[in-house]
Amino acid sequence: MKPTNPVFTGIETTVFETMSRLARTHDAVNLGQGFPDVDGPEDIRAVAAGALVDGPNQYPPMLGLPELREAVAAANKRFYGLEVDPQAEVMVTSGATEALADCIFALVSPGDEVVLIEPLYDCYLPLVKQAGGVPVRVRVTPPTWSLDAQALEAAFSERTKAVLLNNPMNPTAKVFSDAELELIASLCRKYDAYAICDEVYEHLVFDGKAHRPLMTLEGMRERTLRIGSAGKTFSLTGWKVGYITGPASLMDPVAKAHQWVTFTTAPNLQKAVAYGLAKDDSYYTGLAQELMAKRDRMARGLEKLGFSVLPCEATYFLTCGFAGLGLGGTDIEACQLLVERAGVAAVPVSAFYGSDAPSGYIRFCFCKQDSVIDEALARLTAFLTAGRAESA
Repeated sequence: MKPTNPVFTGIETTVFETMSRLARTHDAVNLGQGFPDVDGPEDIRAVAAGALVDGPNQYPPMLGLPELREAVAAANKRFYGLEVDPQAEVMVTSGATEALADCIFALVSPGDEVVLIEPLYDCYLPLVKQAGGVPVRVRVTPPTWSLDAQALEAAFSERTKAVLLNNPMNPTAKVFSDAELELIASLCRKYDAYAICDEVYEHLVFDGKAHRPLMTLEGMRERTLRIGSAGKTFSLTGWKVGYITGPASLMDPVAKAHQWVTFTTAPNLQKAVAYGLAKDDSYYTGLAQELMAKRDRMARGLEKLGFSVLPCEATYFLTCGFAGLGLGGTDIEACQLLVERAGVAAVPVSAFYGSDAPSGYIRFCFCKQDSVIDEALARLTAFLTAGRAESA
């Protein structure tokens, strides 16, 4: 038989789904996949439920309900000082992953180079390849995750069509510094490259820091597509509501891609997200503070057990080294052992690299109830204590 599409044929199931399946099989605490275990604000859910019952439940406008597009534009102004036309510069998508696909398919032609910064969210590579793009990878490495200016500059050329930036960054929990953002912006301007900015964790930034969109830098307003996620902002990941902000000249082809991918998104969820985006500042600061407390709770426990916990500036995730804990030679072995023997699921950081990955780090997700975090730490303590007793 004729071959199927080589980009997707034989590709491994996403590591998040794989670890979640293993967690279910072994009745493990799932600290692998990045989703909260408590639903988001009840008032937002009530708006969605009411809108579902009241209707209409027919196709909403392809670009999204006007009230949600207006709310996204207002949020851009409120948080970042960006003036956005909701009619021409905002589009609603069925999640941020769809938004990424729309942006990549709209901008990238066969042979175009796309700069990617590893470790990277696992859909980036197949989407770029499906568009015919040529991935050019630059690496940040643990434990500092610093961006090598020379390596980044070497990655850009006249063939560069776009850079795909995940900031705040999964899985590193890194917030790119002003200097790093300025460097990326300067290279985009120099090589006339676009920027696709995956900013789904924009409101999950800790320790008094604030997110700075690349779009706000000089010369970037007209060459940047900025992606946000209601799922992350409101702890409603199953809703799959995302939004793209960008100049009208870019939003036109992005909308054309969107119309053939999902076309539209559930109208009741859109109404509820529009309501949610107007919440006062106490909601946003409270969300960050709550997650920061969970970060610290888990970090303290993991450090006591001997994990080396890397700095976490944002997101849902802690990256940890496991050297000396007897968990095997690679992160894959460590995660397999932990889910099967300790009853705790984590994710190997090597899964976020294309090749030749560092293999001494695993990622834990801390956006869980305190009782779940404590149960995971108790299981890890029991497992590691028993192992030490056996080796003594």
